[in-house]
Amino acid sequence: MLEIRFHGRGGQGAVVASNLLAAALFSEGWEVQSFPTFGVERRGAPVAAYVRADKRPIYLRCQIRNPDHLVVLDPSLLGMLQLTSDLKPGGWVVVNTPSPPWALGLPGFRVAAVDAGRIALSWGLGSAGAPIVNTAILGAFAAATGLVRLSSVLEAVGAAFGGPELRKNLGAVEEAAREVATWEGDPSQVAVG
Repeated sequence: MLEIRFHGRGGQGAVVASNLLAAALFSEGWEVQSFPTFGVERRGAPVAAYVRADKRPIYLRCQIRNPDHLVVLDPSLLGMLQLTSDLKPGGWVVVNTPSPPWALGLPGFRVAAVDAGRIALSWGLGSAGAPIVNTAILGAFAAATGLVRLSSVLEAVGAAFGGPELRKNLGAVEEAAREVATWEGDPSQVAVG
């Protein structure tokens, strides 16, 4: 079973991102679950969302405590919540940040970094104070991890959005997939795109 936990703040699109990833995985033949957890439901408050995927039916119905992978839409949450303390060995941490992946203070983890906030703003998604980074972070996730095809993510985004929002979101996915930088512990092993 594949378990992915999303962390963000209200308004960044963590719940929508988890739903889109579930749709993309479903289109590739996986059984899926996608569900959120809310604390205080307000813009800017921490939000978690979860995706489970398996090739067999999923009967488990609880939060994901030990994820295979993490997707972090707000890098300030890394230090606040100690998100990586329960990440399974070999998991990816995909982070929205302008910092390079080796500078995030996550030794021992496979890290992917992309400036999804800048990308979202360049495509007109959200505002300078609150960029909506969900589709951009999915492009980075697909490109970095290889767990889902980028074409499946684009298809899921296409089914969820219409009109001018569709073009913006597809552009953000593709740009983030090209720009994501990955690191597996050694600064000489940085890969982009």
